Amino acid sequence: MKPVVPELLPLTEIPWEPLIPLMGQANRSLAHYDGLLQALPNPDVLLSPMTTQEAVLSSRIEGTQATLGEVLKFEAGEEPKAESRRLDIQEILNYRRALRKAETELKRKPFNLNLLLELHDMLLDSVRGRDKARGRFRTTQNWIGRPGAPIEKAQFIPPTPMAIPRLLDNWEKHYHVEAPDPLVQLAVVHAQFEIIHPFLDGNGRLGRILVPLFLYEKEILSRPMFYLSAYLEEHREQYISRLRDLSNSPKRWNAWIAFFLEALDEQAQSNTVKARRILDLYERLKAQVLGLTRSQFAVPLLDHLFEQPVFQSTDLIGRKGMPSKQMLMSMLDKLKTAGILKVLREARGRRAQILAFAELVNLCEGKKAL
Repeated sequence: MKPVVPELLPLTEIPWEPLIPLMGQANRSLAHYDGLLQALPNPDVLLSPMTTQEAVLSSRIEGTQATLGEVLKFEAGEEPKAESRRLDIQEILNYRRALRKAETELKRKPFNLNLLLELHDMLLDSVRGRDKARGRFRTTQNWIGRPGAPIEKAQFIPPTPMAIPRLLDNWEKHYHVEAPDPLVQLAVVHAQFEIIHPFLDGNGRLGRILVPLFLYEKEILSRPMFYLSAYLEEHREQYISRLRDLSNSPKRWNAWIAFFLEALDEQAQSNTVKARRILDLYERLKAQVLGLTRSQFAVPLLDHLFEQPVFQSTDLIGRKGMPSKQMLMSMLDKLKTAGILKVLREARGRRAQILAFAELVNLCEGKKAL
């Protein structure tokens, strides 16, 4: 097997007619999802657990095993028993941090290769792969195969290092063109990035971060809050085989584009359902917490629970919008008694109690996790 030589963008021949129904459906589903995003009173707060779950699932495609619950417990001060789990969690937190960094930067300037390098640097900070040219495009040949397998037994060999500058320049230009359909353009942009494989490690995660950033920059979504990894993780084998097929035959681009449009459509619908359930939960709990506490601090406290659903009881002391320590502890006790908060770790010595808003975590996981 030799290094692949990707076709330069734009693709010269895309049979559009079979794609038109998929394009229409995906665009409608994304528009419906964005309508809900714009209706949310505070999407940063309400969808915070979904953002973390996206980081969990995107990292899981690369082999990490940590769950959303484990990540939230770690942030609340509960260290995992295995070092491998701690590294998994750090990778997930890096992914979330890179996504937030990108959103901030895109408010100031368009996406560019320098930002791509910054995001790569963040992704590999203090985790496995940190010694693999972190924050730099590769200057050596890489390949994909079974762990420890030599290049002779590779399943895929990306382009040679000498080709990377020209390919990335072409890729970046195509990222910013006005294409006939932005969703087809995104399908091509994502796949071409994975084919180029410009880094020694972290290409998969970066390629998936590009999805919400592109949708945001093209103003398809009002916020870069789109969670595609659930679909890609569920259809992992098909996702990888469709990408690999592109290096074998350029004629297979339509099959890849069709798969990607279906992924956008289904995941937009799934995201809409989950975001709606989170909003419904928020509205129900707002009335319940106000009734239980009869306090002006009820809504600020509820916002903190959605933003950080697993926390130490002392974490909220002194936070903006929070009452005195005595009143806060009284409010938390009422929420525990009502079953809204669950005790994950009892207080002992200097260790504070760890509490969880289990219903929200379970909703985001799609199963009983806490």
